[in-house]
Amino acid sequence: MKRIQILQTLVVVAVCSVMVSCKSKPATDPTYTTKLTFGPGEEQKINEAFLSLKDSSVVYLKEGLYRFDNLSIAQLKHIKIQGAGKDKTIFDFSSQTQGGEGLRVTNLKDFNINGITLRDAKGDLLKINKSEDIVIADVSTTWKTADSSNGGYGIYPVMCKNVVIENCYAEGASDAGIYVGQTVGAIVRRSKAYRNVAGCEIENTSQAEVYDNEFWGNTAGFLVFDLPGLSQRGGHVKAYNNHIHDNNERNFAKAGSFGTATGVGNAAPGSGVIILSTSDVAIYKNKIINNNGSSITIASGFFVDPTSGDKINDQYFPISRNISIYENEMKMDTAFPKPIYEHRTGQVIVAIEQALNAMDPARKNARIPHILYDGISTNMLTMQKGINPDSICIRQTESNLFVNADAMRIGTKGWAPNTDVTPFTCK
Repeated sequence: MKRIQILQTLVVVAVCSVMVSCKSKPATDPTYTTKLTFGPGEEQKINEAFLSLKDSSVVYLKEGLYRFDNLSIAQLKHIKIQGAGKDKTIFDFSSQTQGGEGLRVTNLKDFNINGITLRDAKGDLLKINKSEDIVIADVSTTWKTADSSNGGYGIYPVMCKNVVIENCYAEGASDAGIYVGQTVGAIVRRSKAYRNVAGCEIENTSQAEVYDNEFWGNTAGFLVFDLPGLSQRGGHVKAYNNHIHDNNERNFAKAGSFGTATGVGNAAPGSGVIILSTSDVAIYKNKIINNNGSSITIASGFFVDPTSGDKINDQYFPISRNISIYENEMKMDTAFPKPIYEHRTGQVIVAIEQALNAMDPARKNARIPHILYDGISTNMLTMQKGINPDSICIRQTESNLFVNADAMRIGTKGWAPNTDVTPFTCK
């Protein structure tokens, strides 16, 4: 009966409507048939145990440092990995001689990992693939340095259903510290991400809520992306009550991998929130502070990849639609961060600010407006002239609020970015 109750709780939490707030009560631990306990120095036994686990097993890991090449758990039900706390039970993968990932979890149903730090793998630190009813709580993923030699993702559920990530911490990922990809039903809450390329990324994922988090010291704080060539389209994402601040660091994504035409390598230093090629996204009641390139960017795939139109299919549409932005607190410092001048997308953002100020001397060298919209709409596909055909809805009170970058004409004689938010202002 207890197991049924926890599964019901997870499903209710993770599939809440994007426009309805849903609260859950933490469930008590169910009873597991098999209980195993290990301590530091028993790494070989732990590795063997993970490979031979049976359904309904809990593994308790005592406080201390554990060193592994890699670990794997696959094709099981009702499994829990319980450490003594994320600052107490530490899995170190820095001496890996084989495999790229730290802990890989595949095809699990009802999986809980709690109270562990994973650090310094050659690839992703915690990858959970094709699994269902997942709870990741009180988990840290860290690399000592922030550079392109690190794995792409810290906490990385992909192609999953019903995921909860809470009270976690991620640092040093060369793509996203907390990443939820190609998943249906996800919650990221009360977590922190620092010194990654992207603090948190929701990619090709639907029915996701991101709230009560802090993302700071990254290249970009929070990303909602849909990319081409993946198994599903994302959307129905809402982010609220987050503190997204001081994301002004250099972009160290891997060239030729995460830095491809539509990947996170395009995130400009100084980005608070980036919405790219996705739909039905609500960004509200967040503190978006001192992200000194753009507080919020709304962009289409065409902004970073001119061939995006060739990639349209049931899983991908390059133009962002049905985007709501309201009641956020936004502030920006007096200058661009230095790394933006060395980044290709960053240079475009700098050029937009310069163009606005050159066209309107009354701006007196004002900063780029908080919300940067590339201005690329479905009009370019339908050959229509709708004023706001993609339902961009903005309700904010800041001065210097908005710029339509007129991105399809950047660099041409007719380029005319403008600050008229009226067509996008809604009740």
